This record gives sequence, C-alpha cells and structure tokens, in this order.
Amino acid sequence: MWIDFNKLPDDARVWVYQANRPLSNGDVAAIGQALQPALSQWAAHGQSLLASAQVIENRFVVVGVDEGYNLPSGCSIDSSVRTLRQIGESLGIDFFDRSAAIQAADGSVQTIELPGLKAAVSSDNVTPTTMVFNTLVKTKAEFLTNWHLRAGDSWLKRYFKSEAV
Repeated sequence: MWIDFNKLPDDARVWVYQANRPLSNGDVAAIGQALQPALSQWAAHGQSLLASAQVIENRFVVVGVDEGYNLPSGCSIDSSVRTLRQIGESLGIDFFDRSAAIQAADGSVQTIELPGLKAAVSSDNVTPTTMVFNTLVKTKAEFLTNWHLRAGDSWLKRYFKSEAV
C-alpha cells in the first residue's frame, strides 16, 4: 500500500538509489507515475507492504517501507530493484551509480567516480568539510538527520589524513 513518505515512521527502512545524471522535472514526474502504482502493489509473501518513495535533489530516489506493518522479503526487495531498473531503462537513467555524491558550492549535486576520489582529495576539490550525500542511510530517521554529512564524517574519511579530519 502507498503512503505519503512523511507519514512513514522514523524506523521505516529506506533505500537510496542515486541517478547517474541530474533528473529533469519530466523524469521526476515519470518516476513518480511509475513508482506509486508499483509500491501500492508491493508485497512480501502475499502480505502487502506499506511503502513510499520520493525524489530528492533531482538526483536520488528514496524508497521507504514500514517494517512494523509487514517485513519485506528478499524477493520483494529484489522486485523493487527490478522496478527501479525498468524505470531507469525507460528513461535512460542508471539508478545504481556508486559515485561519491557531493554538494557543490552552488548547491548542485556533483558526482565523482570512485577511481577519481584520491585525485579530487589531492587537488582539494573534496575536503573533510565538503558536504556529501549519505546514500548509506538505513532508516527514515537516519535519512532525516544524516542525509548531509561532512566528507570527514562519512565513508570518505579514509581518503583524508587523520589529522586533517
């Protein structure tokens, strides 16, 4: 069953899918039109799931499910991944981009491919105080409180000398 994302409980499980490019307003509308009916029918072992999704920063799709209502199964999670793959294929978007996503000085989202991170740190394009998007959040509460992190407080901290963090 579909629920407004804001009505999901704080302990709802979330998954963040990062697009490999900025999403246009048309992309965002198409994603919503495809995801809402899919999540309305999302089920685990015949039990409906209470779920929602939203597009953030025109770059990320955040899917949430209330595990207190019914627990998603491995098969149901695989189903949601397939849905995102299908939406991505129809729109020419890769939602499984694993680049580091940072917030640029102008507020836009920039991505740095993993092989280029050391060079970005060496050239001070990414510093311990650079704001990054924490795509590793696990719950709605964590999403609400730790979505933006300093790079030095994220998984990127390994790229900085310990005294600089």
